[in-house]
Amino acid sequence: MKKTDIKKLKRLLKKRFLYGSIILAAILVGFGLSQTSFLTNTTASLQDTKQIKLGSLPIVQPTIKYGFVLDTLNVTEANIEANQFLADILLKHKIDYVTIDQIAKNSKDIYDVTKLRAGKPFMVINQDTTTAADYFIYEPNVYRYVIYNLKNPSDIKVVEREVETEVKTASGTVETSLWNTMVDNGLSYELTAKMEDALAWSIDFYHIAKGDQFKLIYDQEYIDGQKVGIGKVYAAYYKNFENEYYAIHFENEKHQGFFDEKGRPMKKAFLKSPVRFSRISSRYNKRRFHPILKRVKAHLGTDYAAPKGTPILAVADGVVSKRGYGKGNGNYIKIKHDDVHATQYLHMSKFAKGVRKGTHVKQGQTIGYVGSTGLATGPHVCFRFWKNGKQVDHLRQNLPPPDPMPEEDLPRYFEVRDVMVAKLDAIPYKETKQLADNSSPIKTKDP
Repeated sequence: MKKTDIKKLKRLLKKRFLYGSIILAAILVGFGLSQTSFLTNTTASLQDTKQIKLGSLPIVQPTIKYGFVLDTLNVTEANIEANQFLADILLKHKIDYVTIDQIAKNSKDIYDVTKLRAGKPFMVINQDTTTAADYFIYEPNVYRYVIYNLKNPSDIKVVEREVETEVKTASGTVETSLWNTMVDNGLSYELTAKMEDALAWSIDFYHIAKGDQFKLIYDQEYIDGQKVGIGKVYAAYYKNFENEYYAIHFENEKHQGFFDEKGRPMKKAFLKSPVRFSRISSRYNKRRFHPILKRVKAHLGTDYAAPKGTPILAVADGVVSKRGYGKGNGNYIKIKHDDVHATQYLHMSKFAKGVRKGTHVKQGQTIGYVGSTGLATGPHVCFRFWKNGKQVDHLRQNLPPPDPMPEEDLPRYFEVRDVMVAKLDAIPYKETKQLADNSSPIKTKDP
């Protein structure tokens, strides 16, 4: 082939390539791409094709939540409002009453829509806002969410999120209050409450002292790398003045709970208080001046001040013998624990669901909520304690101890105890401020 023929062929090929590029660019313009940008990129790619690497291309991470890729969907996110029902939400998204009724009926055995609570988050997903929405997702807590398929009302499922745990340790030296010390050390209220659960039968958390020290071994729970809660507490230690207390978690076929160094159950027959996160506002006093009646009247109970709605707990296993309302007592519940002991809880704002006369309750079960019904100056629970039919000061009672662990179970327990005590002893104290030399009783909670 002659050189002139070769040059003609090259010019022809270049023209065909150029025309092809222009045509292709015009097509892409219809999809929203710039012709100039395309030609520039095309030229650059032709000149430097060998230098392009896959990792150098921009990667857009999709927005994924509740298992849906949200980037191409119409999404409404909000929290349930007070007195807002499912129909109030779905009618705004073109879901008719017939469908809403079907969802309500089908949800009863899966996750009843009557359980939707104010303040909890929800999401409505819709592919096309001109038609009815496709999904309603409700999140009762961080551990799970519920998907309601609005196009198929029988398709309702509860999805449990994957929880990862990591064993963590904590320690501290009390300065102004136990709660402040925990917060200053970056620890949660939930962990504080669980430490109280482990040691509540040995430590009077209403009268701890500056300089008290504590240590903990526990599970920190994570979802998608974010802290979500406290799992199991394996061991706790508390030093009050010169007294040291260990609580070791142990479980087998017969036992489950916290035990002391000798294998005795930490749990006693009665809790020391019917309310967590509270303070004693008035003690048992046979000659107390009544703040409302303005006269001396015996106060045969212990008042625990706490915010309205705080759960009131049964201090021991028993049967509800009375539930009612009195002019002075307000809403109250009385529980018979055995032939000797009974307890009463006054001024409730409301009773717990399902708790009525004849109901068997367990220690720590919520039986009602703090209020100020009856003769009360503010939200609190007046806790009364009967022994052989007579009201007594429960804080002064030597209450019956629980049954000890059988001798045959002690060797295995001691193995667990020795490992946990060694780990607790190895935890260094984390102090937030310089402590004074003197120690004095302090309060741990505010009302």
